Amino acid sequence: MIQIGMPSTDLVDDTLAKRYPGLAALEKAIQRDLHILDYPRHEWVASREASDGKPIYDVLIIGGGQSGLTAAFYLMRERVTNIMVIDENPEGLEGPWRTFARMHTLRTPKHLIGPDIGIPNLSIRSWYEAKYGDGAWDNMVFVPKHEWADYLTWYRRFLRIPVQNQVRAGAIEWLPAENCFVIPVNRPLGIDVLYARKVVLATGIDGSGKWDIPKDVRGNLAKGLYAHTREDIDFEKLRGKKIGVLGAGASAFDNASVALEHGAGEVHMFFRRKELVRVNPYRWAEFVGFLKHHGDLPDAERWRFINQILRAGQLPPADTYKRATEFPNFTMHPGTPWSKVEQVGQQARVTTPNGVFDFDYLLIGTGFRTDLSLRRELQKIHPYIRKWSDVYTPPVGEENADLGNHPYLAGDFSFLEKNPGEAPWLGGIFNFTFGCLASLGFGGASISGMKYSLPRMVGGITRQFYLEDTDRYFRALCDYNIPDF
Repeated sequence: MIQIGMPSTDLVDDTLAKRYPGLAALEKAIQRDLHILDYPRHEWVASREASDGKPIYDVLIIGGGQSGLTAAFYLMRERVTNIMVIDENPEGLEGPWRTFARMHTLRTPKHLIGPDIGIPNLSIRSWYEAKYGDGAWDNMVFVPKHEWADYLTWYRRFLRIPVQNQVRAGAIEWLPAENCFVIPVNRPLGIDVLYARKVVLATGIDGSGKWDIPKDVRGNLAKGLYAHTREDIDFEKLRGKKIGVLGAGASAFDNASVALEHGAGEVHMFFRRKELVRVNPYRWAEFVGFLKHHGDLPDAERWRFINQILRAGQLPPADTYKRATEFPNFTMHPGTPWSKVEQVGQQARVTTPNGVFDFDYLLIGTGFRTDLSLRRELQKIHPYIRKWSDVYTPPVGEENADLGNHPYLAGDFSFLEKNPGEAPWLGGIFNFTFGCLASLGFGGASISGMKYSLPRMVGGITRQFYLEDTDRYFRALCDYNIPDF
């Protein structure tokens, strides 16, 4: 019988093990580590059933990417084992790494940690060195994107994290009669419902809103003339075409590069700033004070810090910049916003203060916008959720409408009520997405903050279980009569 929370005693993939013999030794070392660290050893959260006989999960995690998997394993190590992770994508396509992430490497420094939850042998470094040998890590500058994706696949299978793929979550509701949440889901074979005492939203960088396309683009152009950088794009069809790119962040550069590598005739990049951002505030933020304690600051200070990070803007990493600019048919247009977009025949015409341009296709790299009402999981509950705009008015010059739309979260990533007493059950939903930025800094969809954000959230979940079931634990204490001798 497989014990949830303990890794497989067999190699995850025999073919992989034969190709990389070092993985066998690593997996044995991890098994030993986890056995040594396995304390406390008994499960402690009482199981429950709904009135229709279906089990009630202690925790349902929506999203099976790096955040969802790591949250699940952390809970399993805390002996919260009646959990399930669901993801709408096929296995292996969770998160961005094998889909719309078009960079060659991760953008974060390779020494960042998180999924290992403090166990060195479980780290990306140990896994990489087990595959490629001593010295391989030192010779690598940034973790290759495909290696990170493979690491997460191995992590999930080796640790036996319970994941159901191709399961799309619908609108979460609170059922007072069952004292739990009900979540409708779409499966390949039909519609189902799941019950859970707690829900973790691990739905990624856009998990508190949606990827954004300007109204002029989506309202005035046929869909065949543009795509957001988040979408599936047939770059082969752009061969020989004249392409316009809106935005100058990392993903905009990545998509411009892929178009150029597929033989695009011309690629023109437009952005508002007079020059590219060249300083990355995320690197500044990688110290204990910010990563661990941003959520402990007063509201005005939290707003001031995050607003400054957002104002500083996103830059393309040096290798990303070089990848695009080494093509002679790539042109940047700084200080050139789009004032008008219209369709003329089979082309997109873009009007700017610096001229009019006709393109065969547009790549939109404008990121995402925060709006809880746009999330299908929150359709029935978002009116009850407290946002920053509900509690804080920034001083003149510090306004930021998108930041005001961020949920105002408790210290454990749980939602708070807009009106106290109206929806106390909201505290059972944990927003482990990029929407935590204003409240708690780099948690959720960011590897950078995972070391500190996971203990906050998992501690909040286990705290709720203990406080909610205090009477049961007290009765168990009173009934305890196992003699030591």
